[in-house]
Amino acid sequence: MNIQEIIKILTDAGIELNEAEAEVKLMIRDVCKLSPIDIILERPVDLSRLDEVAEFARRRAQTGRPIQQILGFAYFYGNKYSVNEYVLIPRDETELLVQKALQIIKANGFKTILDIGTGSGCIACSIALNSDTYVLGVDISSDALRIALENASTLNLNNKAVFRKSDVYSKINPNETFDVIISNPPYIPEGTPLQKEVEFDPKLALFTKDSEGLEFYKKIAEGAKGILKENGYLIFESGAGQAQKIKKILAQNGFCDIEIEKDLAGIERVVSARFLG
Repeated sequence: MNIQEIIKILTDAGIELNEAEAEVKLMIRDVCKLSPIDIILERPVDLSRLDEVAEFARRRAQTGRPIQQILGFAYFYGNKYSVNEYVLIPRDETELLVQKALQIIKANGFKTILDIGTGSGCIACSIALNSDTYVLGVDISSDALRIALENASTLNLNNKAVFRKSDVYSKINPNETFDVIISNPPYIPEGTPLQKEVEFDPKLALFTKDSEGLEFYKKIAEGAKGILKENGYLIFESGAGQAQKIKKILAQNGFCDIEIEKDLAGIERVVSARFLG
């Protein structure tokens, strides 16, 4: 078994060539214990381990399950995060959300961050790792929170990124306020057809009960008063075609300086706004 044969296992299952190559590289990196530098320098692979890589590829091809769930981890913002069927797999476009948050945090000297719908904790942990902040991540799923806690512990963030079970603001204490609220909330209207891989993500993290996918943007924006400090920021990841509607929701709830940033695909992906109080 060689690398090209392993790639063919995936392409024969309908996975596009560039995606198959990236997934095989991820599998080889993990199984053969290669560092990012090893990958960049294309150092020789231990060919004796390729049968193990091929087995992962066969499971991927047969089940359609995302390779990150099969391996049990994903890379996000330069770090490795445990993932399973209870959390969304971190995606590249969400790194733009983190970048925007860090830009705002550092420009304003912000210290307290609330991450709503934290899932694997990848957003909360990435912010805590790259800024002098305290981050509280909340989620309604106990299963997701166990993964978030594991990730924070692995990254030695026990005192910087903490987690709590809460349905949006339900378990935020009356005396708790934050400089920034950040969220990549569910934004897919229930019943929307999904790509096969996305079907393996937890439905709780994907779907809304309204027809436009705006349910959680409204809840978070409307409930921010008393929780978000004056001149604090609310930062959202947006689904395709939703950013302008989110902008209106924010304007209706006392936010100004609303900015929208596009991802590499040209989709309006990140919406940020300052809270007037």
